[in-house]
Amino acid sequence: MDRELLKAKPFYLNEDNVRWVESTLSGMTLEEKLGQLFCANIREGTVEEVEGILEMASIGGVMYRPLETKACVNLTNYLKKQKVPMLIAADLERGGHIILPNGTKFASQMEVAATGETEMAAKLAEVCGKEGKAVGINWAFAPDIDIDFNYRNPITNVRTYGSDPDVVARMGRAYVERIQQTGLAASIKHFPGDGVDERDHHLVTNVNSLSKEDWDASYGKVYKACIEAGAMTVMVGHIMLPAYTKYFHSECRDEEIMPASLSYDLMHSLLREQLGFNGLIVTDATTMSGFTIPMPREKSVPTAIANGADMFLFSRNMKEDVGFMKKGLEEGIITQERLDDAVTRILALKAALRLSEPAKKYDADEAEKEIGTQQHHDWARECADKAITLVKEEPGVLPVTPKRYPRLMYYPMKNAAAEPGAGELDVCGYFKELLVKEGFEVTEFNPSKGAEGRVAPVSDFIGKYDVMVYLADFATKSNQTTVRVEWAPPLGANCPHFITGIPTIFISVENPYHLQDVPRVRTFINGYSSNIEVLEEMIEKLTGRSTFKGKSPSDPFCGRWDTHLM
Repeated sequence: MDRELLKAKPFYLNEDNVRWVESTLSGMTLEEKLGQLFCANIREGTVEEVEGILEMASIGGVMYRPLETKACVNLTNYLKKQKVPMLIAADLERGGHIILPNGTKFASQMEVAATGETEMAAKLAEVCGKEGKAVGINWAFAPDIDIDFNYRNPITNVRTYGSDPDVVARMGRAYVERIQQTGLAASIKHFPGDGVDERDHHLVTNVNSLSKEDWDASYGKVYKACIEAGAMTVMVGHIMLPAYTKYFHSECRDEEIMPASLSYDLMHSLLREQLGFNGLIVTDATTMSGFTIPMPREKSVPTAIANGADMFLFSRNMKEDVGFMKKGLEEGIITQERLDDAVTRILALKAALRLSEPAKKYDADEAEKEIGTQQHHDWARECADKAITLVKEEPGVLPVTPKRYPRLMYYPMKNAAAEPGAGELDVCGYFKELLVKEGFEVTEFNPSKGAEGRVAPVSDFIGKYDVMVYLADFATKSNQTTVRVEWAPPLGANCPHFITGIPTIFISVENPYHLQDVPRVRTFINGYSSNIEVLEEMIEKLTGRSTFKGKSPSDPFCGRWDTHLM
């Protein structure tokens, strides 16, 4: 790799840094170079777990899952002792809570976008950066700069800044700039862009079906903005982009089209050459079906690196994947030049993050001072106040107060498999507590056990309740095929059966597209996140003590005519 490229954007290495990269590379064995290509998924968070991985490969990085502060700090201090400093990543899309139970659950990216304030994206990044850095995180797998063009997509949704490419570019750029100011590398994702298909690439290789011109005007614009902002890394998804693959190879047959994580056309020709990205390319998790389906793993492991990725995220079996990578080098799938180029970029990122300098020792007590601070929670409350969006309003229904509507029927709704874990917020339960505290006489709906012809009579509702309030907490998550309301038996017992007789308010705190399932609900509110600040600010809005300020970053009416009806 040309030394001048190491001194250019996004690494900006000085001569001492360049010499460190060169000397470190030249001092590595072949096995050490191959090891650097791997970023491992740390589940248990123990030194013993990492030692077991290091026995198989001298890996270049790890990704942390949620850990207590002390465990996180202990593991970071151990990793700092390795011969080559380690990249330590986390999925910092929403806040520090993703790795630390006491971290700030700031906001979803769509909640941030609903405020309309670019600075709010920078505040999200600052929270993520400061809380992550406190325990040794140096690499953020964020921001998500996918564009939520398809409301049916089960994985993009509130993880994105919405469906307007200009907003996504502006917010994504602000996040990149601020988090890198805190000392972490940003990783813009998921190239070439999710949100067009309605399938989850954890489960299937999905497709960005835009034309070349439409891609350039949307995803291309967004990636260019974030690359110009200095994004140090790009995460490539298991997403095909047929228009560009056929642009580079017009003779390519449909069955030969590969996802970006396996495509030279998309990683090298489009991302490196056309968009001018000089930083590190990392695959999305290679345990995802979108990666495992297109070709045998023995070939896909080395092909990802051969075709342009610098780092290989996660393994189905570390020992086996290392063997596949080595065999790929021996068989010429990966050239020695391509291997050295990938490892050089890995080392350059480490040098740019100042990991080549003497390592500081992290202290749990000191780290706690940066985690979940009052300022971070104040910002989260400010974001909630400015983001909560009144999508539809039946005239005269709001505000909802105990004086106007003393008897309240409450419909808590969540995924049946999404019970809160230890220490996690019971979203529906907490919102009920807030309603009770407000002074409402709250009755929680329980479906009757009778079959058709024997369910509770209408007279059990009309005249007995003054208002119906729904709270829907159906969050996006990996490995699902849809994000839709799940109704209770019998006969959709908790459907809004009484909207013509009782004022009904539907609140969603995660998925902004529930109007497709409750199109005739006349008062509909989106909160975009299910943290405490959103729930508490929601009460302020309902009761009229605070005005609704948010603006939808995507179409909550789902392009349907009936969702606009009263």
